[in-house]
Amino acid sequence: MDFAPYQDTDPQSTRALSPPPQRAASRSPNPKSPPPNRGTTDPFLASTLPAPSHFTDEPRGDSRAFGNTDLEGGRSNINLFDTSLPLRLDYEAMLAYLLLPPAGGVFLLLVEHKSDYVRFHAWQSSLVFTAMFIIHLIFSWSSILSWILFVFDLGLIAFLTFHAYQDANNLDRIELPFFGGLASSFVDAE
Repeated sequence: MDFAPYQDTDPQSTRALSPPPQRAASRSPNPKSPPPNRGTTDPFLASTLPAPSHFTDEPRGDSRAFGNTDLEGGRSNINLFDTSLPLRLDYEAMLAYLLLPPAGGVFLLLVEHKSDYVRFHAWQSSLVFTAMFIIHLIFSWSSILSWILFVFDLGLIAFLTFHAYQDANNLDRIELPFFGGLASSFVDAE
């Protein structure tokens, strides 16, 4: 068969045609399959399944009770602990500080779209450790200051990672001066 993009004749004209469909009455039975049972009804119509409300965790009762009204227009099904990645919220927030800062924060800003908690920690990690990188460049002439800054970086990473993990249960944010407020304003503006 010729697959050239420009041909003189239509390639469909030389193609072998499919055989015509067989009629249902002349169809021979398949020896491997059991004969069809024509007397049964649809099994899905005959089953009695419980109503979908049977599987919900919401308490049954008066729908006018306190807390059952939808004030946000359909946003009651949003889970604050959902993330875009298949990781737990606390692990993902920790990765903002542990994945080679500030690159880990930038990576999470690109892939995480559901969790404001993780996005806050990603913004804060990106901002803080970009500033620390610039400070490292400024003081790179002194090996003693570079080592002191390096130890400070490790302590700051450990402190922020610990709080990102620990505070994920109640979504508290540990905000560093200046950078935490800036990260919060970025997340709130999104």
